[in-house]
Amino acid sequence: MAEVLVLRHENAVLRRHAGRVRYEPADRAWFAALARIVSRGRWSEVFPVTPATLLAWHRRLAARKYDTSGQRKPGRPPTVPGIARLVVRLAKENPLWGHRRIHGELTKLGIAVASSTVWEILHAAGIDPAPRRSGPTWRQFLHAQAAGSLPSISCTWTLSC
Repeated sequence: MAEVLVLRHENAVLRRHAGRVRYEPADRAWFAALARIVSRGRWSEVFPVTPATLLAWHRRLAARKYDTSGQRKPGRPPTVPGIARLVVRLAKENPLWGHRRIHGELTKLGIAVASSTVWEILHAAGIDPAPRRSGPTWRQFLHAQAAGSLPSISCTWTLSC
């Protein structure tokens, strides 16, 4: 019992000579845990802060526990800026590539991004889609190949004759 009185007196002397004490969150948690053990009537004798301060710390702690403002917002997260810069760079360095070709190149690099996302990035950057090719379509090309190289075989295996 005498040891406790010595420690209390030492604390009183230190409080008189020290400036304002700033408690860290760990100190506040320690005081809050001890407050459950000590009866409320003795709080003012034991703790270096008022009972109102202890209760305020507890209220803030409880409010922080149920605060959801820092959680992720609903919806798809935005595209990483580095990927957007890479898409724009690929489009500028290769003006004949469309969004599907750029998507394929990104996939080869191991970057998982949707083709529609690539299109949206290009559209937001003001980059027009790849120009239309003036050559024949695949259908026209295949018909020309079938007609030119194998005229004696029936056309049952082609798309339409």
